[in-house]
Amino acid sequence: MTTTAETAQDTATAAVIGGVGQYLQPEQVTEFVAAAIADADIENKRVCLVVPDGTRTCPLPLLLQAMREGLTKASHVTVLIALGTHQGMSEEHLGRHLGYQPEAPEQTYPGWEVRNHEFWQAETFTTVGTISADRIAELTRGLLTDTAVEVRINRHVAEADVAIVVGPVFPHEVVGFSGGNKYFFPGVSGPELINLSHWVGALITSAEMIGTSGVTPVRALIDEAANLIPVRRLACCLVVASGTDTLHAVAFGTPEDSWAACAEISAQTHVTYLDHPVRRVLSIMPTKYEDIWTAAKGFYKLEPIVADGGEVIIYAPHITQVSVMHPGITKIGYHNRDYFLGQWEEFRNQPWGDLAHSTHLRGQGSWDPERGEVNRVKVTLATGIPEEVVRSVNLDYLDPATVDIAEYEADPDTFVEPHAGEVLYRLRPGSKGVPAGEPDGRLPSAEGMDG
Repeated sequence: MTTTAETAQDTATAAVIGGVGQYLQPEQVTEFVAAAIADADIENKRVCLVVPDGTRTCPLPLLLQAMREGLTKASHVTVLIALGTHQGMSEEHLGRHLGYQPEAPEQTYPGWEVRNHEFWQAETFTTVGTISADRIAELTRGLLTDTAVEVRINRHVAEADVAIVVGPVFPHEVVGFSGGNKYFFPGVSGPELINLSHWVGALITSAEMIGTSGVTPVRALIDEAANLIPVRRLACCLVVASGTDTLHAVAFGTPEDSWAACAEISAQTHVTYLDHPVRRVLSIMPTKYEDIWTAAKGFYKLEPIVADGGEVIIYAPHITQVSVMHPGITKIGYHNRDYFLGQWEEFRNQPWGDLAHSTHLRGQGSWDPERGEVNRVKVTLATGIPEEVVRSVNLDYLDPATVDIAEYEADPDTFVEPHAGEVLYRLRPGSKGVPAGEPDGRLPSAEGMDG
């Protein structure tokens, strides 16, 4: 049954099916999505579908098949993979991801064009405007006060008549909850806004940002940029049962409204609370995470439940590189936020997105000239990356061949997550290590955090 959900921002509504604790049948999803597209007024319009890459759990074949008949009314359909700055998807991977035979998308989606977001090519982008330094200061609550940003986006979005986001909503380390306009920025945007928005999130810190409800400073920045896109924007947002193709909920409407509806459901679905901290976490990473840049989710979605001085082990024998698309991170290494802020003149000209990723995986800590860097927890890689490389980026090493998962599962001091990367773990408010009366996800004051 289709219902409506009121957003936290205004009284607008998005059409919603499903909810917390519900499991939708494929035919329910197909009927809902097909009806939404049929009512979307896309006849003779150029449509750009912006969809996630393979690092996000999402039943894209089901959704795209549901849209197919309604989109026959469009004059042209482009499916654009929102890579952000992730590695491009091969034709074979695209076929599996979207549900067509490799090299033969026409057989399944006649007339559709499927493209990676080729962020590595300058001609990919077009400029849609600029956000002034004053406006960024306002949006980020004073975190940045002297930086304007050019807003560039993939030209296939800007040249469409209608851009439709299709993708899941999960707790996210940079923006609070992913989805909605985030598929435009950073999904198919230029590096300028990617670097700036990620650094704003890093200034707040992943620990404070991840799983924060409502419009965070980064979400406000993303929404501001999205308003510059000169086309009609819609979104089919999803709440996915982690690690499966089953959906708890689907929302269709504007990116803002459909995201807000799904973020509320995700907050009650993708956050698991423990009553006590643990000494160690073993994060077992699925093979869809191909490097540490993407597998870092196995750290920051579990670090909140680790006691001071504890350890997070990222277990991923299949990973052999720190980052495929960001080799510069091996020169910077992994450090906490204060390490960079305390030596800002040395690092300010590095890509801010790289600095942000570094802090995401290193976690909370401090730095001063006398004591140096002190981190809250130890981060250990049990991967196919050579030991000398792991230690050179300021992380600890564990030979993956020595990891006995059953032994860790039997250890009362170790928490084992068999499918890390999507569900956020927190300590229950009022439990040991979390002061009563201070709910998780409350943003800190921005005072004194100018980048």
